[in-house]
Amino acid sequence: MNRYKIALLAGDGIGPELMQEAVKVLKAVEARHPDVAFDLKPALFGATAYFETGKSFPEETKQICDEADAILKGTIGLSYEESQKIPVDEQPERGALLPMRRRYNTFANFRPVYLPKALSYFSPLKEEVIGDGIDFVIIRELVGGLYFGEKQTGINEQGKRYVHEVLEYDEDQIRAIAKVAFETAQSRKKVLHSIHKSNVLKSSVLWNEIIGEVGQDYPDVEVKYILVDAAATYLCLNPGQFDVLVMENMFGDILSDQGGGILGSLGLMPSACVGPEKSYYEPSHGSAPDIAGKNVANPYSMIGSVALMLDMSFGMKQESKNLWQAMQAVFAAGYCTPDLAKGKDVKLIHTDAFGDRVVEELNKLPIND
Repeated sequence: MNRYKIALLAGDGIGPELMQEAVKVLKAVEARHPDVAFDLKPALFGATAYFETGKSFPEETKQICDEADAILKGTIGLSYEESQKIPVDEQPERGALLPMRRRYNTFANFRPVYLPKALSYFSPLKEEVIGDGIDFVIIRELVGGLYFGEKQTGINEQGKRYVHEVLEYDEDQIRAIAKVAFETAQSRKKVLHSIHKSNVLKSSVLWNEIIGEVGQDYPDVEVKYILVDAAATYLCLNPGQFDVLVMENMFGDILSDQGGGILGSLGLMPSACVGPEKSYYEPSHGSAPDIAGKNVANPYSMIGSVALMLDMSFGMKQESKNLWQAMQAVFAAGYCTPDLAKGKDVKLIHTDAFGDRVVEELNKLPIND
């Protein structure tokens, strides 16, 4: 019997209702595999945690996460007005998300940007741009750079308010994410784009130097260097040229959201945040407090995060593929939730019904793990 402990951090906004669908799928997977058991441990995280405990990443939650084999995280954050009720350092991103990344050194963020040709109607791009579909992976360094550098605010000698933030990387950090990117590229089309801004930033000069050095160990992988602003353009004009893209933290934050844009929604982009000993999995989109509790948010990104967890943390690669296939089958059958429909000619269903149909499609597929 393979027993896996999973910390469930439902989070804020639509997080709890999406987490219900993730749990539904996990129970279906468990039922399909008598030799697998999931020990699910819910815990408070984010703004909800702050209002209940005074901390957005409470000690009890840390203990549950410490003991888990993997962490499944829902969306966090509130509206701007509600966020102002929380001290700056306890607001969910600063008080919960970044500390969790530090705690488990989840340095490698995987964001698959995938849309088959049959679902191209979701994308705002023209059919001739999408071609046979969109399929690339953004690998973002997640625990370094500007987001984690020293930060100061104050009043300077001239009496002016100022802010000072440091972008810092060392070669070990860059080498670690580079190895992950090269190994991913080896398993796909053997093409790796290094995204940089070396014409301005010295951090990017070092980044490209290390990419080149690590690349010597992967002679079968072709490396292409592209400026981040050019990459942003080509993601819209010719996304088919990309397969694996690797980049520093802030570039990854921005371009992965753009990846969601060319799919038509961040609701179609799950993600994995991988560390040397523990990983967490989460939707790439926000908490959408304006539609929370209405049962209209699509759980694709949340369930896709489950699929990534099955593959990357538990080695259930075939069942992960089955889950992707099941989700695509629900869309292919013409079903969609209101948040993604956007006036398209689809059969509208609610969040829980989408999850039910995913389970139904999953149970049609053979079990090969």
